[in-house]
Amino acid sequence: MFVKICGITDEEDALLAVALGADALGFVFAPGSPRQVTPDQVAAILRRLPPGTVTVGVFRDERPQRVVEIVNSVGLTGAQLHGREPASEMRWVKARVGLAIQAFAAGDPALAGAADGGADVVLVDAAQPGSGRVFDWAQVDGVGHGVRLMLAGGLTPGNVVDAIRRVRPWGVDVSSGVETEPGSGRKHPRRLREFLEAAHEAGEQLDLDGWESRPEGSSVLYDWETDSARSRR
Repeated sequence: MFVKICGITDEEDALLAVALGADALGFVFAPGSPRQVTPDQVAAILRRLPPGTVTVGVFRDERPQRVVEIVNSVGLTGAQLHGREPASEMRWVKARVGLAIQAFAAGDPALAGAADGGADVVLVDAAQPGSGRVFDWAQVDGVGHGVRLMLAGGLTPGNVVDAIRRVRPWGVDVSSGVETEPGSGRKHPRRLREFLEAAHEAGEQLDLDGWESRPEGSSVLYDWETDSARSRR
């Protein structure tokens, strides 16, 4: 079970998340978010992270050229597009960064065609990203086969196990559910640890049940899945 801790705003939280076993960190560049950070802030944090840490810049309706510029200049692993970007923009960005994640709101009719968008990972979130609100997980059922699905939206240490058992995603993403207060931009150490432990244990249980998390026909890791990430599996 791939676990991404999103909305990282400072070095302390970044280092703690990695030490506790996070598979990826997310940094929000979208204007208006209480967790918004600048490229300079993120560059400073990245210099302190262990080599091979998967890091993702989160953008909303940003020009694709600017997305690629920030990702590559800062040294991020990849980009997450969280707006209404067309598939053509996703493919353009994907060709120029190491990892591309495309986010959809739960219930979006476009989810049915998510597999054709070219993203490495498809993320399904609540209608208001970062709000901490849980949506009806049945809305994920419309995602087609052959998609690496990452579940977000109101996940907490208390509900992530049920979410994984119900949806059986490739990965999960959390932000407000492990914060000191929703929207604070600071992570709560105990909640962070409990979430990571619960998510990874739930993923291990699915593996014991004989469930395969990778799309049919896929047997290799992505290029961006480094030795350090591989060793945690």
